[in-house]
Amino acid sequence: MSTVLVTGADLAPQALALLNNMEVVYAGKAPTEDDLIALCRRHDPVAIIVRYGKVGVAVMDAAPSLKVISKHGSGTDTIDKVAAKARGIEVVAAVGANAAAVAEQALALMLACAKSVVPLDARMHAGHWDKATHKSLELGGRTVGVVGLGAIGQRFARMAHAMDMRVIGFDPFAKNLPDYIQSADLATIWREADVISLHCPLTDENRGMLNAETLAQCKRGVIVVNTARGGLIDEAALLAAVRSDQVAGAGLDSFAVEPMTADHPFQGQERIVLSPHIGGVTSDAYINMGVAAAKNLLAVLARG
Repeated sequence: MSTVLVTGADLAPQALALLNNMEVVYAGKAPTEDDLIALCRRHDPVAIIVRYGKVGVAVMDAAPSLKVISKHGSGTDTIDKVAAKARGIEVVAAVGANAAAVAEQALALMLACAKSVVPLDARMHAGHWDKATHKSLELGGRTVGVVGLGAIGQRFARMAHAMDMRVIGFDPFAKNLPDYIQSADLATIWREADVISLHCPLTDENRGMLNAETLAQCKRGVIVVNTARGGLIDEAALLAAVRSDQVAGAGLDSFAVEPMTADHPFQGQERIVLSPHIGGVTSDAYINMGVAAAKNLLAVLARG
């Protein structure tokens, strides 16, 4: 019986039903590279479903029968795709399976920043009533810059458009965009956006794309939302921009190092709203991503 290694502790029952003719082995909630290497040597999987951890050269070489690496989600930056290609291993992703969940998280973070939801809640619980002194930002009529116009970015753009926001977007690979998304280059987004929301994969070319230089080009008081990958933002530069009021607020669901390290400088900053990379973690998305990951790997295996 062929083996599928899951770099996590579980998989949706609907996904397991599709893999009922295969042995499914779990690596646990936080597998290290050594854990994955040991499991690959023991079980020689034909497929790996990637939930947590990284799959690099050493893991691939420990599994000589490996034919496909299937991401439980859309971002494949934790997989060494160059090494996989060199070994004839196909890399597939569950593109769009968590689009609704992540787009909703981006919307929630944008609204939380614009409406000061977190600090006002804390003040209210402490017994304060700031009606006379607080003004929130109205988003209708404002411009949102969406960087990355795949399934998630376009869904978020549709939500923003429904709120009467002007949507400008950058994605060199996007085609046939709806008429409410105005295509723009990054310089235009930095210059014109009241809100910037990141929805692109992390690559060597765009790592640190929001940094001291680009943040300085933005409107004073811009809101930054990132539900994509933490490496897209220079975290020290973002913190400095928040402290100087160049950035009015940031809503972040992903970070350069995950889990977030103890005493991270973002902690305690009331205008930085944090969530632990759970944008795609809903009960519906869990099923959708698991089923898509299973279907994708079976399709590759069926091709031989």
